[in-house]
Amino acid sequence: MLESDLLYEQGYSVRINTPADPLFYYFDYDQRSHNINMEFQHFHDFYEIHILLDSRATHIIEGNVHPLQQYDIVLLRPHRLHKTQYPAGPPHKRLIINFAVPQNIPGLETAYKTILLPFGEEVPIYRLTGEPRRAVFDPLNTIFSLSHSASPLNPVLIHSLFQQFLCALYQQRERSNYVLEEIGNSIMQKIYSITAYVHSHYNSELSLEFISREFYISPYYLSHQFKSVTGFTLTEYIQMTRVRNAQQLLIITRQKISDIAEQCGFNSFSQFNRVFNKLSGMSPSAFRKHQASSSPSSTLLSY
Repeated sequence: MLESDLLYEQGYSVRINTPADPLFYYFDYDQRSHNINMEFQHFHDFYEIHILLDSRATHIIEGNVHPLQQYDIVLLRPHRLHKTQYPAGPPHKRLIINFAVPQNIPGLETAYKTILLPFGEEVPIYRLTGEPRRAVFDPLNTIFSLSHSASPLNPVLIHSLFQQFLCALYQQRERSNYVLEEIGNSIMQKIYSITAYVHSHYNSELSLEFISREFYISPYYLSHQFKSVTGFTLTEYIQMTRVRNAQQLLIITRQKISDIAEQCGFNSFSQFNRVFNKLSGMSPSAFRKHQASSSPSSTLLSY
């Protein structure tokens, strides 16, 4: 374990219940390196918190790039597209917390709605120093310490301490000094602006030519640079974004599959079936049945 503001032990984890349960916690103390960066943004059915324990990284939220420093706290509400990119070099330490809490407890509805408000901010990243950071991290450090001992009281204590953490974070939110900085060169910024546009307009008519006109960039140059920055062609990225949103609708609604296909921007049902099968490894109807008979998955497309 290292001396730091936030206690850490590589490969350590704490779990209470599963993502399918109304109350769920998973604390993952580990490290990630540049060579296993996620290729595509993903989302979860539960809340997620990412706390960077090393010098720097980048978090992409719905196509927008956010540089991170040590101890920055990233808050992600359910179903928010995101991914973390780590720089080349030694693996970077981080704490990931996945959780779900029942928000319909009589008398506590307003309080829960309040402490979860920071997860819905446009830039849900908090950078605290000094006493505000200690106030926020103290409950997490207590969770880390008590979880190393076996006690039937641990689930209740961890749940209580985590509520203290959420309350402290809400109370200290105005003291955050996170400032969004530009990262990378101008073409990289433009490509990430385009990915954000795709995530916001996936149900519209999108094409290389249309996006080239919208962003004042030649189709050839856009095609080449988009592949260089994201690892995917623009067409692949649009299709994956549409399928990911279709997957979510298949899980959380009972809409007709043909309606979902149209709602997600596919020109025909046959095209939707073909692309969905290619990216998901099964048909839309099989995917819906599979999800109904299993626990909610943490990622819907696997890359």
